[in-house]
Amino acid sequence: MTAPVFVVEQVPGGPEFVLEGPEGRHAVSVKRLRAGEDVVLTDGRGHWTEGTVLAAEGKDRLVVAELTGIREEPLPAPRITVVQALPKGDRGEVAVETMTETGVDTIVPWQAARCITQWKGDRGLKSLAKWRNTAREAGKQSRRVRFPDVADAMTTKQVAALLVTADFAAVLHEDRGHDSEPLATVPLPDRGEIVLVVGPEGGVSPDELALFADAGARTCRLGASVLRTSTAGTAATALLLGRTGRWS
Repeated sequence: MTAPVFVVEQVPGGPEFVLEGPEGRHAVSVKRLRAGEDVVLTDGRGHWTEGTVLAAEGKDRLVVAELTGIREEPLPAPRITVVQALPKGDRGEVAVETMTETGVDTIVPWQAARCITQWKGDRGLKSLAKWRNTAREAGKQSRRVRFPDVADAMTTKQVAALLVTADFAAVLHEDRGHDSEPLATVPLPDRGEIVLVVGPEGGVSPDELALFADAGARTCRLGASVLRTSTAGTAATALLLGRTGRWS
């Protein structure tokens, strides 16, 4: 198994570093790391270093030695952004967690017309914070050193403006009465930005589809079965990562 990942504000250049606070507590009291075990320290923005535990002190201090120097993971190409309509309950965090584990680069919460969930005021801020914390924890769990960005929630017009700038944009829409292309075979760019829109439980409205089409988005389908909004983004991300060679 690869070494566990812990987040630091700034990746240390070495040769020794003390991991403290919540991350140190997690390493010592939850993971129960001991001398001789390997760890990875990252800022979640692509910078990282690897070292060996020298000692675990108290309940929240992990002394890491033999740091290998600061490394940087190259930016992914192409980058994959999923615009995720707000699901009900905790399904939003489920979607963020599994998309992060799969390898998505950016997640955009979207207040679609048919969303039952509404992000307003303090509730919206708390929900966004949950999504961002979920992405961070899932990034650590899946041993990533570049965590996905979770953007501020967007309106439909803002999503359309994002689609205009993409090198490839598509809306997942499973409707036998609406023409769509299979995402498995649609031509994709080798670099740049891929933006995929995942609608709510009630589907993308005709007005939204028209606006997104005007912005240059294609209408695509994943397959014969219709997935929940909380799982469609993960399945599509996996498909795109495979097709673009990022999963090899």
